[in-house]
Amino acid sequence: METDDPPADVSDNVSSGNNLPNINVNPSSPPQVIPEPIVPESHLDNTFEPVNESQPTSESQIAMELELAAPATDPGPPPQKKRRRRKKLFTDMISTAAASSRHRVLRPNPKPSTVYSYSGTDLGDGDENAKPHILHRRRSGSTGSNGKLSDLDKEVDIETLIAISVGFPVDSLTEEEIEANVVSQIGGVEQANYIIVRNHILARWRSNVSVWLTKDQVLESIRVEHKGIVNSAYNFLLHHGYINFGLAPAITEMKLKPLEGITKANVIVIGAGLSGLVAARQLIFLGFKVVVLEGRARPGGRVRTKKMSGDKDDIVAAADLGGSVLTGINGNPLGVLARQLGYPLHKVRDICPLYLPNGRTVNSDIDSKVEVSFNNLLDRVCKLRQAMLEEVKSLDVSLGTALETFRQVYRVAEDHQERMLLDWHLANLEYANASLMSNLSMSYWDQDDPYEMGGDHCFIPGGNERFIRALAENLPIFYNCPVDSVRYGSDGVLVYAGGQAYRGDMVLCTVSLGVLKKGDIQFVPELPQRKKDAIQRLGFGLLNKVAILFPYDFWGGDIDTFGHLTEDSTTRGEFFLFYSYSSVAGGPLLVALVAGEAAINFEKTSPVDAVQRVLEILKSIFSPKGIAVPDPLQAVCTRWGQDRFSYGSYSYVAVGASGDDYDILAESVGDRVFFAGEATNKQYPATMHGAFLSGLREAAHIMRVAKRWPALSAETSNNASEEPEDVDELFNAPDVTFGSFSVLHDPRSTDLESNSLLRIALKGEISGADCLHVYGLISRKQVIELSKVVKDLDRINMLTRDFKVRLVGRKSLCSMAKSLITSIKSSRLGLAE
Repeated sequence: METDDPPADVSDNVSSGNNLPNINVNPSSPPQVIPEPIVPESHLDNTFEPVNESQPTSESQIAMELELAAPATDPGPPPQKKRRRRKKLFTDMISTAAASSRHRVLRPNPKPSTVYSYSGTDLGDGDENAKPHILHRRRSGSTGSNGKLSDLDKEVDIETLIAISVGFPVDSLTEEEIEANVVSQIGGVEQANYIIVRNHILARWRSNVSVWLTKDQVLESIRVEHKGIVNSAYNFLLHHGYINFGLAPAITEMKLKPLEGITKANVIVIGAGLSGLVAARQLIFLGFKVVVLEGRARPGGRVRTKKMSGDKDDIVAAADLGGSVLTGINGNPLGVLARQLGYPLHKVRDICPLYLPNGRTVNSDIDSKVEVSFNNLLDRVCKLRQAMLEEVKSLDVSLGTALETFRQVYRVAEDHQERMLLDWHLANLEYANASLMSNLSMSYWDQDDPYEMGGDHCFIPGGNERFIRALAENLPIFYNCPVDSVRYGSDGVLVYAGGQAYRGDMVLCTVSLGVLKKGDIQFVPELPQRKKDAIQRLGFGLLNKVAILFPYDFWGGDIDTFGHLTEDSTTRGEFFLFYSYSSVAGGPLLVALVAGEAAINFEKTSPVDAVQRVLEILKSIFSPKGIAVPDPLQAVCTRWGQDRFSYGSYSYVAVGASGDDYDILAESVGDRVFFAGEATNKQYPATMHGAFLSGLREAAHIMRVAKRWPALSAETSNNASEEPEDVDELFNAPDVTFGSFSVLHDPRSTDLESNSLLRIALKGEISGADCLHVYGLISRKQVIELSKVVKDLDRINMLTRDFKVRLVGRKSLCSMAKSLITSIKSSRLGLAE
């Protein structure tokens, strides 16, 4: 990869409304700083190991499935030791979790073979209780049955490894597959054959992600009697976005041809971040009508690339102010996009020297000792929590409390320098989880470890916003449309945003967990208590950055990271880690990270003071070596906690929460309101690829719901006691009207406690209908109280929060309401009851 090439222009889709004017720095003036919201880093960004050595790989596997990283420049013989920063990997916990989840089974490393030259495939059949025979594949040119079976074993192993890297279990179905009814019976020969076919299809497409894999091409290598299994596996992988996804020309061309046979429905997507963009593209392919509402003036959400330059624009760089590292390239969908778009990948090298406050390099022996002690502390906490979970399942304490207790008991890091080193490791953990150690759940803070993607951690030259621009192209996105409320019922949804009302059949909410916690979007009716509790239990943390563009690279190009220790434990996360982006940004760019408590205090600090502090640290490191630190050309400080469209960086498992809360957050409400985003992905939270995959997941979920609608509509219509127009006729002459509210009183009684039928007209902008009506059953007394309230939104709040009235569509009215309608109709017709 050429590091001197100019970066791609990253300013096209950048919102200038949130930026302060750019004032470039010159040697005689203090550096100008631009406050910016930070995009959340992936929770694995701090793990510097390029490959998990416990997972064997081969060149053929990498060429076939793993996204290839461009070779980094040779760092030469480094004076520092390599660091394998263990974010939150407990070896003994991995084996236990993998055994139960079947997500982390490792196989021997097979030698490469020609995988896709089958002339046919024999799959198992016969006795359900017999061991399935699934490896009898015919190959031309095979010599001897033993050699043939050996080659086929290797092929199946390779395909299985690829499926594992994408997140599929080895010999069982995922929950999505079970819900999609991919096999007629769970277990047995059909399931075993399905898994083999699924893995084969997946591996075949991953071998060339730039072409559209057709079902007919798959059938060329599998016998015709197994066409049913091929149809099931192919359709599942296609609809759920495991194959034929992305931005290659051949892929995008096919995506313009929506699938047939899908119920055409309107979906409103809230948020144009990674999950929202991916979901919108997949939904359009699946045949839905889609509109995307974005509060910012740009797409990307918490993925943000800033173009930085000097006075004369002769030095430019692309700075990722948010999610910057592809954390594990094996199976990563963003790696697929990079391959399709021809983006080279830069492996984050694992040389990370640490410097003391006086600028000296940390003694390697002390460094190794403290790192071992730190890992031992984590192991002891792991054993403690295992015992606690077995005995008292509901008990939880903070990870910080547990680690500090063990540190004192075992007298770890009592020396001053050792304590500073330990604080650096703790800051690294706080960076990984975007939160203070005191907030992290000891029991479940690393619940996603069994699923994490292997392989190198990589940078995308030019910044990750290159992905965003490509994904946002040709999508119907309305910018500067912050959503105020989402109202939903059995007849559809109504979304108020940017002074407009948008009506649809379903809504997909992809806003950050921080926004959900803040309650800036009102849901009517309120979200189920179960979901509200999960929103409150899960944590949403903060990470900040200072990106500085210099006139030249004074720190050297042989490393991608270096660390800095602090004297005070309370400031251990302040600029504790520096990323060098010179190899990928197009210019000499350094990014300093601020984690933990320091990240919170950082937002109260003057940006100019923050940059001066960074320069002081850099001078303390390089000046003793005789290296002058030049004045920066431009600096940018992030302020994610103050960004009203995120209120933080990424999610974590807080004390009292668990991984199940991610699943609860992902649950849909009433088959109308759906949720995506990194905080809805239990397997890959706090990552860019987690957000990406959640968008594909929900697109498939929405499709499954829409497929059920025709049958449900027919059933509901047959059982209905009245037609919609009959009720509309009654409301042409309501007893009471105020605002968008209309009321029909019970003609049989004037008692204040007697029931009345309430209808609210919610006017919308899309879907072709004039308005959406929701109904509720309330008393005459409540009608009087409502009529005294001035605004419709306040009335709805009173209905749902104070009166606890459930608003529904006409077809979901209860029997009492239907009886009331019958009485009103009879009364108006002058009929005796």
